[in-house]
Amino acid sequence: MKRFILLLVLIAATGLKAQSIKFEGFVKDTLGQPLEMANVLAVNSSNNETEAYSITSENGKFSLGLKKNTTYKIQASFIGFEPEEFELTTTDRTVLREIKLKEGVLLEGVEIVHDIPVRISGDTIVYNSDSFTNGTERKLGEVLKKLPGIEVTPEGDIIAEGKQVTKLMVEGKDFFDGDTKIGTKNIPADAVDKIEVLKNYNEVSQLKYVEDNKDNVAMNIKLKEGKKNFWFGDITAGGGPDERFAFNPNLFYYSPKYSVNLIGNYNNTGEIPFTFEDYFKFSGGLKQFMKKGGSNFFVIPPELESLIMQNNKAKQVTSRFNAANFGYNPNKKWSFNGFGILSNNSIDTQNNTLSSILDTQTGEAVTTQYKEGTAISKNTLAMLKLNGNFKPNDRFEVNYDLFVKGSKLNTRNYSNTTVYPNTEQGQEITDSNSKNPFSLSQNLDIYHTSKNEKNVFALNVQQLYQDEDPFYNAIQQQTPFTFPEFIAGQERNNLNQEKFVKTSKLDAKLDYYYIINKQNQLNLTFANTYAYQNFNSHIFQLLDNGTKNDFNDATLNNKVNYRFNDAFAGIHYKFVLGDFTLNPGVTFHTYNTTSNQLDSDYKNNFTRLLPDFNVDYTIGKNESIRYDFALVNNFTDITYLAEGTFLNSYNSLYNGNRALNNSVSQNHSLYYQNFNSFNMSHLNANINYNKVTDAVNAKADFDGINSVQTSFNSAYANQNLTASVGYGRSVFRNYKINVGANLGWSKAHNIQKNDQTGEWTESPLESYNQKYSTAITTTFNNLPSLTLGYSLNVSNYPNDAYLTHRPNAKLEYYFLNGFSLVSNYQLYNYSNHSKTIKNKYDFLDLSLSYHKPDGAWDYRISATNLLNTKTINSDNFSQFSSSTSLYTVQPRYLLLSLTYKL
Repeated sequence: MKRFILLLVLIAATGLKAQSIKFEGFVKDTLGQPLEMANVLAVNSSNNETEAYSITSENGKFSLGLKKNTTYKIQASFIGFEPEEFELTTTDRTVLREIKLKEGVLLEGVEIVHDIPVRISGDTIVYNSDSFTNGTERKLGEVLKKLPGIEVTPEGDIIAEGKQVTKLMVEGKDFFDGDTKIGTKNIPADAVDKIEVLKNYNEVSQLKYVEDNKDNVAMNIKLKEGKKNFWFGDITAGGGPDERFAFNPNLFYYSPKYSVNLIGNYNNTGEIPFTFEDYFKFSGGLKQFMKKGGSNFFVIPPELESLIMQNNKAKQVTSRFNAANFGYNPNKKWSFNGFGILSNNSIDTQNNTLSSILDTQTGEAVTTQYKEGTAISKNTLAMLKLNGNFKPNDRFEVNYDLFVKGSKLNTRNYSNTTVYPNTEQGQEITDSNSKNPFSLSQNLDIYHTSKNEKNVFALNVQQLYQDEDPFYNAIQQQTPFTFPEFIAGQERNNLNQEKFVKTSKLDAKLDYYYIINKQNQLNLTFANTYAYQNFNSHIFQLLDNGTKNDFNDATLNNKVNYRFNDAFAGIHYKFVLGDFTLNPGVTFHTYNTTSNQLDSDYKNNFTRLLPDFNVDYTIGKNESIRYDFALVNNFTDITYLAEGTFLNSYNSLYNGNRALNNSVSQNHSLYYQNFNSFNMSHLNANINYNKVTDAVNAKADFDGINSVQTSFNSAYANQNLTASVGYGRSVFRNYKINVGANLGWSKAHNIQKNDQTGEWTESPLESYNQKYSTAITTTFNNLPSLTLGYSLNVSNYPNDAYLTHRPNAKLEYYFLNGFSLVSNYQLYNYSNHSKTIKNKYDFLDLSLSYHKPDGAWDYRISATNLLNTKTINSDNFSQFSSSTSLYTVQPRYLLLSLTYKL
């Protein structure tokens, strides 16, 4: 570890030494006024390459790191001014100079020989791709990682100036509903010309100045001229020992009227191009327009239980992914777009898990279970989205979305368990889950602005239909629960459960904005949410002879109907006081809920006033602090209200509680953000505190590892506190530094029965999580690019703490006019505080490719998990337990692939 840190220091020191000569000064107009965000470039006269650039600060200051004894052409430019160019020869001393620009000629009207690496105009930052790449990049994500102020997560999320990019476009058209992962992993790097980061983005122009858009960031990819009005893309095919294969065709077409994107990915190399998480987070373009209403009616997504599967914890993965995206603009008034996705994954996992049931009073382990398990999952995911937009003028717009999702999910698990001290509960279990969830959503948006632009109307209507039919089967040597109609004496105890859940939900909201002047704005809201849910469940036993034994006892069956209605009206008044922008508001709600089960109704009708408040303090042009407060009513899904018993798992039963009240969340958030265009640095920090009263918590009666649980409204508040800070900047031109920290604390009160005394006790359980990370990246065009990083994860649970140290390094080297070498190394050091677990493992991936300049073919040999690591670790904490797991991962494999570029 010491050597690793020393290497980081040496890399930074090398950069400082290599560019020790500075050219500094100020850019001003002819009246001596500083020009902020002007561009200053240094072009090496010997090779005509841009070697350094700077964007001026608020006082017009620039600073360039240049080589000694070298002649440069210096270019200074700013929109609305004539560019200035002169020659500069450096010595071994710092050069100071003031540059003055004359007004009168727009930058767009002047021929610029050298592309500006970074240009800032208002809320838009434009990067020139070729200024930061060296030829080793294959996909868009690898280009973005080299841009100052931009990061790309392993999951494909794009972070710009510390904020997540929520929409990705290509030539101004949505790319698969704006999904960043599909874009970063499939758009060819050599097709990218400019990358535009759009801050304060709102896709509805009428709402841009009436809604708070400070956290909205979009990205638009401009293609190179040779890629427009032509089909382009690449087709990759590869194979290797042990029947490894990969096939990845990508085809794209963009013109002013049409756009078509076709993407495929078929492999058994462990890459899952479209995970459950991707499937779950896809909104289909449907806006969460009720989020400021003060109510949260939570409908459990049917795919939620499957989100735990992760491809880096799989022993074997086979994926088949197909996706198509289209856009059509017949004229300036109409536009149509949509996409379809079909994904099929087969995943085999193997893991050993040590779980501890905790005493809620002491936090100590009461029961310990060791489980050796394997699982086979076969999942098919499909979705279709169609969108139509009509915008005859800038004052009127109609938007319609249709979004359909369907899937077929099957998982079969085999487990062998050992339990202490309840040794008699150890057994072999085979259980399986299957379901075919389906959902259909429609969204209609109408926006209108009056001629004087002081009145804005926004009507949003959203409909959701969701249907799921989960089926659960558990085959055990022994049944931990006693059922009234259970037939004992079978060779196998075969329990089965059918569940059917249907949800219909309709939201409608009308917003009226009256813009009094630039400092004052009134917002009136009228809205209604209606939901109807139906939940049926039934448990039965399959006997050894195949006979079905139905459990008809009323306590083991559910037939529940639930109706929810929330009608509310709200008022917000937004006004500016100096550097402060304040937006206080309140909503008045009338709630009506009815649950019908066991031949009776349970009704709850009440009203509530819910305030919210937002204040934004502008410190500077790109620096601000924001505070948000909101009081929110939370309502549960129907499954928490169903009082009949149903199986959560082979060793857990659940009974709902029809008398549950809604919980109330008190949310406080404080954000700080600062972006400095002079050195392309960003600093983002936030603190969030959430306090939930009448929280819906768990009540459990444990017998060893077996439990019967229900839900109740706690008299004590649940609390969560999270904080994060991230800092990144460019050092000179070819270095990026990033530092980050995330802290989390949670406290919840659950009720647990004491096995010895038989008493029920409500006690708090607390957990703490910490993550620290740092990285430095070099982005030289003619030298190897190197990323060195380190992260530390700490999870503190009541009974133990787990630590993961992860140093990592990535090397990218383009050499001999066509060869590219890429290596990626990660070391994990996993241990617990009690020193009973210690595991060190590492991963090394290598690839060597050759692409002849201006050629169509790319030849690549790659090695994944070259060190042949067998297992990895992870840990988890839930309401009553903590666990640590050891997962088997895919072994080392080699792959030879060919890519043909269109």
